[in-house]
Parts: sequence; structure tokens; C-alpha cells
Amino acid sequence: EVQLVESGGGLVQAGGSLRLSCAVSGLTLADYSIGWFRQAPGKEREGVSSISSSDGSTYYADSVKGRFTISSDNAKNTVYLQMNSLKPEDTADYYCAAEYGPITTMYPPPWYDYWGQGTQVTVSS
Repeated sequence: EVQLVESGGGLVQAGGSLRLSCAVSGLTLADYSIGWFRQAPGKEREGVSSISSSDGSTYYADSVKGRFTISSDNAKNTVYLQMNSLKPEDTADYYCAAEYGPITTMYPPPWYDYWGQGTQVTVSS
């Protein structure tokens, strides 16, 4: 059974940092591309960042470029999202998702087959 479990969310002041983790089981992480998504109340789920299975290429939404960094530790079957210089508009539930094979851009949510339950991030002003 494939499972993705997010952790690391919480409450942080604007300008602060958080590191989210996505622990993956039931699949070989090296074979899967992983995406981080977020959904704020009343808004659609949007892509934040993704990392390709093929060569570790990374992709970011314009809104987080220069502030967020995605990385993967295949030995630990875990993908991380380091979030720095957080803003109140980053407040959302954050989800990781997995899809078999490489990616060449940020794909929308329907592209991904497996999802975690999410972790909440709240940034206070």
C-alpha cells in the first residue's frame, strides 16, 4: 500500500521558516516524481514545487521562488520542502503527491496518483 505522510507544519510568524517532510512508503522514491501542493480556505489547490524522479530537476511556483527549496533523500524515502521568509499568504494546508516517472514541468493535481493527508501551515503577520 502506498502511503505519503506529511509533517512539519505549524504556526510561525511572518519571516520565519518551516521544513515540511513527506515520508513515502510502498513505492521506490527514486522512480517517482513528487509534488508539493497547498490549498488555502476557499481557494483551489495549487502547485508549490516539484522534483523529478529522473534527474532531480526542481520546479517552483513563481510565488515561492527564492524562498522555498524542495529536496529528496531517497535513502530515507523522504522529500522535504524548506520554506523560508514565510508570508501570511503562504498559510494553507500543504500536501505532497507522487506520480510514477519523470516530469519536465510543474503538473497540476490531477496528474498525481498518490496523495498524503496534508499538514497545516499558518503564518501570522
